[in-house]
Amino acid sequence: MNRPLRTALLGGGTIARLVLEQARQGALPGIDVIALAGRSGSSPAASLAREFGVKYLIGGEALRALKPDAVLEAASHDAVRQHLLPLLDAGIGVVVLSAGALADEALRQAAEAASRRSGARLYVPSGGIGGLDALKTACLAGVDEASIQVAKPPAAWKGIPYVERSGVALDRLEGPVTLFEGPAREGVPHFPQNVNIAAVLALAGIGMDRTRLKVVADPALTLNTHTIHVSGRCGRMTVVLENVPAPENPKTSWLACYSALAALRTLAEGVRYGT
Repeated sequence: MNRPLRTALLGGGTIARLVLEQARQGALPGIDVIALAGRSGSSPAASLAREFGVKYLIGGEALRALKPDAVLEAASHDAVRQHLLPLLDAGIGVVVLSAGALADEALRQAAEAASRRSGARLYVPSGGIGGLDALKTACLAGVDEASIQVAKPPAAWKGIPYVERSGVALDRLEGPVTLFEGPAREGVPHFPQNVNIAAVLALAGIGMDRTRLKVVADPALTLNTHTIHVSGRCGRMTVVLENVPAPENPKTSWLACYSALAALRTLAEGVRYGT
């Protein structure tokens, strides 16, 4: 792209702040953050926009009217459900970080169709995991099994209705406890802020129904630990990532936050290394 990538941010949390800080420091060459969008004038995104002197927009109509080249979604599954299709239909590329929303097969299919119709890019970055390049390559030959275990300290699982209904006393755990084990399509919606990486792995690989997910609360951990196993015609692969939790949000990892920056750079640059 010969001119800066005109980018709008959707959401006012840790990732949006990181992007704005990096942009202010000149660490995002070729990227121009032109606006931040939120739900209302009182949302955290509004105060973040004021802090960084960025235009603040309320609602999807105002966001689409701005006609950015790309929107970085760093908000929620609800935000993906509300904004993804209208943005793609308007010819605006979307970087989706809340990838778990795409466990909804109808939404995923509609989004892919909208992307093909308009030519706008639908981009789901790797987030807090690695190995997706090898996985996608292996899938061309044939993958028999793919699984991911997401293990985090108990604090990361607090405030989640599914966990609260289970009756697990997170503050009194003496050892690791499995909170969920089963297909990614079933498990991902239970943990909307914690296991988007499982959705990314499934979407890049053998699908939400065949990819297995195990979710663990472990009081011995200080790092968010993700273990991926893949086997197929090309061989076997095991990837273990021990990620530092984001300081303001233990539900996500610093690596996932910086993945958003890497995604924006990929959109802005014409050169790409790796699959």
